[in-house]
Amino acid sequence: MSDRILVITASLVLLTGVAAGAFGAHGLKRVIDPSMLSVWQTAVLYQLVHGLGLLALAALGTRFGSPLLTYAGFFMFAGIVIFSGSLYTLVLSQIKWLGAITPIGGMAFLIAWALVALAAYRAA
Repeated sequence: MSDRILVITASLVLLTGVAAGAFGAHGLKRVIDPSMLSVWQTAVLYQLVHGLGLLALAALGTRFGSPLLTYAGFFMFAGIVIFSGSLYTLVLSQIKWLGAITPIGGMAFLIAWALVALAAYRAA
């Protein structure tokens, strides 16, 4: 994933994260249970944090020049889709088994950050 593609992807992730946050705060607040609103907010938080992570990967790409950062970008984006996406879908559909998918996204985040650490370690 090139730095340019990472920045574009990160920007779109952040744009949709802000939109999802606004939708939760204004559109869902009156129609869903407060515990489900908390789940929505968790999805938004992780989407925004890892969207910024994608931007950081773009910045680090030229500094470290490691292919590990490309893999980290893939895992981070997959984590956003799986983690946040499963939580959004859970809240909107009330299909409870979707909660079982969420940890797969969390594992993708962990792998992504481990790859970033490994790339930095190897660059030293």
